[in-house]
This record gives sequence, C-alpha cells and structure tokens, in this order.
Amino acid sequence: MDTPFNEMHHDSGKSRSHYEIFDHWLKKQNDVEMSYKRAEAELIFRRIGITFAVYGDEKGTERTIPFDQIPRIIPASEWQVLEDGLRQRVSALNLFLQDIYHDEKILKAGIIPRQQIYNNSQYRPEMRFVNLPRDIYAHIAGIDIVRANAGEYFVLEDNLRVPSGVSYMVENRKMMMRLFPELFEKYRVAPVAHYPDLLLECLKTGSPTGTKKKSNVVVLTPGMYNSAYFEHSYLAQQMGVELVEGNDLFVKNEQVFLRTTEGPQVVDVIYRRIDDDFLDPLALRSDSTLGVPGILSAYRAGNVGIANAVGTGIADDKSIYPYVPDMIEFYLGEKPILKNVPTFQCRKPDDLKYTLAHLNELVVKETHGAGGYGMLIGPVATKEEIEIFRKLITSNPEKYIAQPTLSLSTCPTFVESGVAPRHIDLRPLVLSGKQIKMVQGGLTRVALKEGSLVVNSSQGGGTKDTWVLEA
Repeated sequence: MDTPFNEMHHDSGKSRSHYEIFDHWLKKQNDVEMSYKRAEAELIFRRIGITFAVYGDEKGTERTIPFDQIPRIIPASEWQVLEDGLRQRVSALNLFLQDIYHDEKILKAGIIPRQQIYNNSQYRPEMRFVNLPRDIYAHIAGIDIVRANAGEYFVLEDNLRVPSGVSYMVENRKMMMRLFPELFEKYRVAPVAHYPDLLLECLKTGSPTGTKKKSNVVVLTPGMYNSAYFEHSYLAQQMGVELVEGNDLFVKNEQVFLRTTEGPQVVDVIYRRIDDDFLDPLALRSDSTLGVPGILSAYRAGNVGIANAVGTGIADDKSIYPYVPDMIEFYLGEKPILKNVPTFQCRKPDDLKYTLAHLNELVVKETHGAGGYGMLIGPVATKEEIEIFRKLITSNPEKYIAQPTLSLSTCPTFVESGVAPRHIDLRPLVLSGKQIKMVQGGLTRVALKEGSLVVNSSQGGGTKDTWVLEA
C-alpha cells in the first residue's frame, strides 16, 4: 500500500494551513488532561444513553462508541467539491431508482445488465409503476467517503436503505463545544445542530398530502434491542415526532393509523429504520413481528409516505455500485465529480480470475454485506482466512466484489500511548426533498486499532467531530 495521506501534516512535518492553529494548541496539551477529557466524554455519553448494541457479544449488548477529541478539519474549498459531488451522485441514484421501477431506460440502453437488477434480492417487483411524491426514493443517503493516494477523495459505498450515524455527528459537536470551548473562538466551524430540522422538512416532502405543516410524521423502530436504537429515539425526540414500533400502527382501508389514548391518528409519513423484508408480514416476510400488516398496500395506494422508499436497497448493493459513474453520465450528462474505487465484479469471469489470483492484495466484500462483516482484507488476512474466502467466492461469485486495498488517510488520534495516526473515513448525510440539502459535515469514523482499516463501530472503531470551516 502507498503511504497514507496525513490530514494534519505535510510530509515535511509542517502543519497544513487549516490545521496550524489547532496543531499549535494541541502541542500545549498534556496527556493527563486529555485523558481526563476523554473520560468525561465517555461518562456523559453513557449517562445520556449514547450507546449502540453489538450483536452476539457475550460481554453485553450496550456500549458507548469511543469518542476521539482531536477533530477532523476540512477547509471550505475542499468541502465545496465534496458537496457538489454528493449532490450529483444522489441525484443520479434517485433517477436510477425511479427509472428501474418505471421505464427501465438504463436497462434498455444495455448499460446495466438486466439480470443484475432482476436477480438481486434488493429489487422489489412490488414497486413497479408505483409513483412517489417528487419521484424521490432515497430521502436520506449516507455516502461513505475515503481519502487515498495524494489526498484524493473517493466514494467507497452508497448507503440508501437505513443509513445511520447522524446522531453521533450532532452529539460529537456538542461534546467538543463542552470540552474545548476555546477552540471555537479560534475557528469558524459550520454548524450541524440543525440537521433534525432539515430532516423533518425533508420527510414532510414525502407526504402524499404535500408539504402541509401538520403532516403527521413518525419514526418506526424495530425496538430497543436494535444496534441504532439510540439514534431512532434521538431523532424522534429532536424532530418532535412519535417514536413507534410496528404494533403501534395499524392499517384500515389502505390508510395507516397510529394508536393513541385519544383514538386513532392518520399517519402521513413513516421514517422507517427497518429493512424492507420486515416491513409488512402480509406482503414480504411472513414471520416478521417488527412491521405493520398491510402497510405496503397503503403505500402502493399513495396514502402514506415511507422514507427511504421500499426498494432503495438495489441502489446501495455493492454489485450496483460500479455502475454509478455510468448513471451520472446517462441521467445527468455529466462527468462524475467524485470517483469510485476501482472494483472487480466476481460475477465476471476475468474479474473473478484476477480476484482469486490476488486475494492477498485485495479487499473482498459481500455485495449485501454491511457493518464491516463478510469482508476479507487480504494484506492482513491469514492464509487460512484467504483460503476460506477463496472457497466462498468460487462457490458463489455473484455474491462478491473486490477492490484494491486503499491506504486510507490518517488523522492524529488520542489513544492509550498518546497522539498517534489512525485511519479514518467520512459519512456525510444527504437529504433529498424539494431540494438536495446537507449540513456541512458528517460522521468521521476512526479505526482505533493501530494499522486497522476497519472503521465500523461494530468492529472496534470510534468517531471524531468533523469541522468544515466556513469560507
């Protein structure tokens, strides 16, 4: 792998211009004080319930996500390129979703093979010819960005089903302002606290009744044992809407109602944090106890909005990811602003042959995988792990893609041994409503283990505050 791009310092060791003030401040801090600050942050996060669940962990289901008090700083000029690229990409993804469930122009043009869509478990034939308000499918998109080579940004993944992490973005900022208020006198950092307001505004545009102020919005959660339950309850509270589970809702005459002590209330928009399969036991998985019987019929009839739309999973499937640059050119007539990571599709014979011959150099991912699971990082894998993946790929090549092992950029991070570089990524949240909007920032995730490239919280990663500097 190449030498990773250092976010704070040039190769000479000199601070990058946007980090100069912070670097000067950091050198004046001592490790004992920084340790106290980290302990204070963890105590506060635990006290207010900012935790996540780790499935299958015998030590317990709830833990705080490690928070690092050294921020990731992005200058205004860099952010503008990122924002333009994110708007472009999410626009194309929404046009793609509308197209494959209606006219199928991109399939007829031969740009994406039909079997890539029809044979994909995330494609929902039930959504054919269903018209949605403003033709928006992905109201909330979490686009994972990495930085490699000489500091160039790449899109690593598109998360369009139920992207998470935004609550940590907002709470990390509150924590930094509490711990180090003096830093916000030295920097003009773009705010992120208004994200819940933007989210509510975005959700209301998905209402079948239009954007009336009294649109009844609810957040549908699978319950308190879900890994992101804190975020579900947090966003509902911040937006001032009801947090509900499946049995709080019912469908009558193709209309969704909320059970209340004052009688049933019509629900206009559901911000669902449940995967498609579990939404409706009558139409999808019959064994689901998390969803609402009949909700799909109400949705298809146009009587309730669901964000993100049923069927968006096809656009964040890793087997579709390689085609996003083609989507941008096909639907928008533009060159992609943000590049994809080069990707080998194991369903293709030549790509499969190359992947199997270079497993020790590549990152291999399941096309439906998430959370850092179902993944092989060749350069750090054992021979046994490589051979296990070789058998898995050979038996079902359509299920896997492979990519070069990128040397993700590093940012100084406060760890047990002091300040040391750790690999990071970035997840901005992009909202599609009347317009495409986003706060200037996102969730920076950090791989706390030395040398690790896996930033996911479920795999031992932590988070940082992301500072986008105002021009």
